[in-house]
Amino acid sequence: MALPCLLCFLTRFLYNFTKIGRDVPVGEAMVSKIYSAGLVGIDGFLVTVECSVTAGMERFEVVGLPDNAVREARERVRAACVSSGFRFPDRHILVNLAPANRKKEGSAFDLAILVGLLTASGAIPPEASQGACFLGELSLSGEVRPQAGVLSLTLAAREAGCRRIFVPRPNAVEASIAEGIEVFGVATFSEVFSHLTGKAELSPTLFDPAATAEGNRPTADFAEVAGQAKARRAIEVAAAGGHNLLLIGPPGSGKSMLAKRIPSILPPMSFAESVEVTRVHSVAGMPIGGLVTRRPFRSPHHTVSAAGMIGGGSTPRPGEISLADHGILFLDELPEFSPALLETLRQPLEDGTVTVTRVAARADYPASFMLVCAMNPCRCGYFGDRVRTCTCRPEEVKRYLSRISGPLLDRLDIQVEVPSLTFDELSARKRGEPSEAIRERVAAARRLSTERSPRPNARLTPEELKRDCVLDEAAAAMLRSAFDKLGLSARGHDKILRIARTIADLAGSETIGAAHVAEAVQYRTLDRKYWQR
Repeated sequence: MALPCLLCFLTRFLYNFTKIGRDVPVGEAMVSKIYSAGLVGIDGFLVTVECSVTAGMERFEVVGLPDNAVREARERVRAACVSSGFRFPDRHILVNLAPANRKKEGSAFDLAILVGLLTASGAIPPEASQGACFLGELSLSGEVRPQAGVLSLTLAAREAGCRRIFVPRPNAVEASIAEGIEVFGVATFSEVFSHLTGKAELSPTLFDPAATAEGNRPTADFAEVAGQAKARRAIEVAAAGGHNLLLIGPPGSGKSMLAKRIPSILPPMSFAESVEVTRVHSVAGMPIGGLVTRRPFRSPHHTVSAAGMIGGGSTPRPGEISLADHGILFLDELPEFSPALLETLRQPLEDGTVTVTRVAARADYPASFMLVCAMNPCRCGYFGDRVRTCTCRPEEVKRYLSRISGPLLDRLDIQVEVPSLTFDELSARKRGEPSEAIRERVAAARRLSTERSPRPNARLTPEELKRDCVLDEAAAAMLRSAFDKLGLSARGHDKILRIARTIADLAGSETIGAAHVAEAVQYRTLDRKYWQR
């Protein structure tokens, strides 16, 4: 068996040697330089794809810290080239992905590699790809498949000075959100080749403000909610200031129904916020049909893992808190979540960002979300209910509630009871106030707060808190009394000030009065009330 194998090897070597002599002088190398882009977190970075085609034994190598998906590009690129009707350079091929000290992940480099190989072999003029970036995975038949994170990659290419970018056609609308760079959507490699060689020009994709993501459909309306005036008021305050919210009540009282309607009263996102949300959703691999303009609403199940909530994995990806960026993260049945998982939310709630660190990678993700939680007051759900009797023993109630730590509860700005409804409240034909009317008040309060600070009231810095939350004498005396009687922490004291500032904004008042502080204190007493029972 060894002799036939040796003969095959020698035959192949002699074939390559004679072919080299016919085509290219021995030792002469043809090198091309093409641009692509890679991802770290939701940020992109430019990647220079250097392709060298050298006379020698047929070999295809990819270097520059590629992962397995990038290494497998060799076979995809070879098959796509042949399927598209081109002769693959059967020489010594070396592809270097620079910078070589940054890990390259995914299959988005396929298109750039093939363009680079055909440029190095002379099939594509070198000047045709100058100032251009290429993104896309190649199928074996030469089709260009869609990619995750195209908007971030396009923004990185633009910042690096690229004037044009070629992306998979399904991603063209998303990439066009990045202004200042021409976007060409392509379906096959043949289209790219024809454009670069001048045989058939492609038309650039222009940004259409009307092209929004499919998830931007209308949400449910508060007019459908019966009763619950106190909870509705608390939700309005929370929406106006971006405050975290906890709803406590028995099963069927409408906690989830109220929470799911909060997006309908939030003000629209700014263009910068929409771009950031679109980038996060794109990196996560979610289908993006355009710019995401409606604030996200994420409601993970209580069995979600830490990586699913915070982000991570062997290849870091954004978690639920990042997918809820500039929107709402709703945790239903809060005590059913793992206590360890809930504790991981404390740092993102304070900082608005989360850093996922792994042995081979580190990624930063935005996590500026409004946390909305709902829970029963006990295991059976009827502790303190005015109609049904609780069947839990006192120690069971205490054990159930203790699953939520004091530090986390301290970060839930507003805590409000949602009692069970009476028959008269349910049978009343009068519709509740519609979301549109509430949204107008919320937007007006947000405009007032924006004039003072670019951040919502819930995220005021200590300096802004001293500057913007000025109390009159009666309000200061009331806050002092509440601080002493309730045993508030420093964080609880600041939460009351921020909530009072929001209540004053809703009332159109520049100063914070005693009535505003009184209402704010009312929203901070439920945690003490339940823990003392």
